[in-house]
Amino acid sequence: MKRFKIFASDNNAPVHDKVFNAMLEVNEGDAIAYGDDPYTDEALRLFKELFGSESSTYFVFNGTGANVSAISHLTRPYHAIVSSDKAHIHHDECGAPEKFSGCKLHVLPSDNGKIKPNQIKPLLHSLGFQHHSQPKVISITQATEMGAVYSLDEIKSLADFAKEHDMFLHMDGARIANAAAYLNVSLKEMVTMSGVDVLSFGGTKNGLMMGEAVVFSNPLLAIDYEYTRKQSMQLASKMRYISAQFKALLSDSLWLENARHANHMAKLLEEKIREIPEVQITQPVQINAIFAILPPAAIEKLLKEFFFYTWDASRHEVRWMTSYNTTEEDVMSFIAALKAALK
Repeated sequence: MKRFKIFASDNNAPVHDKVFNAMLEVNEGDAIAYGDDPYTDEALRLFKELFGSESSTYFVFNGTGANVSAISHLTRPYHAIVSSDKAHIHHDECGAPEKFSGCKLHVLPSDNGKIKPNQIKPLLHSLGFQHHSQPKVISITQATEMGAVYSLDEIKSLADFAKEHDMFLHMDGARIANAAAYLNVSLKEMVTMSGVDVLSFGGTKNGLMMGEAVVFSNPLLAIDYEYTRKQSMQLASKMRYISAQFKALLSDSLWLENARHANHMAKLLEEKIREIPEVQITQPVQINAIFAILPPAAIEKLLKEFFFYTWDASRHEVRWMTSYNTTEEDVMSFIAALKAALK
């Protein structure tokens, strides 16, 4: 069967061999369910190494579950959540954050998915006014849905603003590994030391079959989260299989190796695309995502050989993504097909 390379999303990549093998290794004999097993203990120990001894981590099934359960745990239904208008919790979670938290979602305009404290400040007029939802959580995505990365200073600025106004800072880290690779900083520096209260740590876009993690920097905020997780239908019975994946991902910095490779392949793709005058790259390439505008006829031809998403049909903008298993051969084949489609 001919190999069909997908440049639509890193979600489409296969499970990393080391991760798959880790699941096979724990698939022997019985183990106590719901996380009371040695594999989960070891995986949680690795999370503490990455985020600090005071951090608390809980495994869940998927990214939406991580975001929704984390936000729900920190809010009451009369609260409001603030995010970018590009955020996954706004566009791609089918209203789940609003449904399960009961909170209003305030979305702020952004070209690259990043928001700033001065955009949030006008929403604070409702604080203490019983007729309005009370802003409680600032949710940012690292890296953003447009491939932009928050600097440590930008994260700290939002964290300080949240703390000053009795709010929490949530980070959707579906591609946090790619952001860390780009900034060349540790996860502890980016999250714990920068003031993020709770993180949705992504695994499936970086080599896992399934599984994400909710990481609380402050253990006091994690009190009773296990009940929130259960009510959110995110408690895995056979948790050892999620834990084994994270153990493999976090051991020997596989998470970082995967992310660096994906980012490197995107930079190579960018380099070759910039040699083609008919294609306009619309966003800085910081992680493993490229946004570009090209003639619609070329898009149609290219889709016959490679699957990817049209991001903004009104201006013929597409998104191309690389992953941990993208090769230089994949990139060069894609570039050759792109040039042929433009003729």
